[in-house]
Amino acid sequence: PLSGVSLSVQPPGGQVALGDHPVLSCAVATGTGPLSFSWHREGSGAPLGTSPCLQLHHVGDKERSRYHCRASDGDSVAESPTLNVTVL
Repeated sequence: PLSGVSLSVQPPGGQVALGDHPVLSCAVATGTGPLSFSWHREGSGAPLGTSPCLQLHHVGDKERSRYHCRASDGDSVAESPTLNVTVL
């Protein structure tokens, strides 16, 4: 089964300036087979993307939120901890 799903952001810390283009990355420590990913923002129903990385374009107030990624190997699903993105 999948485990160890982690989330990171560049620039580190999740604090970005208005208009920046931060990149969120999802990684899996343990899992076999082809992996699929989906990105989610708190309060938004539809996935934001389906690749291991998600770039936020022209960050503004609506991107100030909590994000997490979900990884699946076809048999099991695991979620990352939530990352808080703060727009300065």
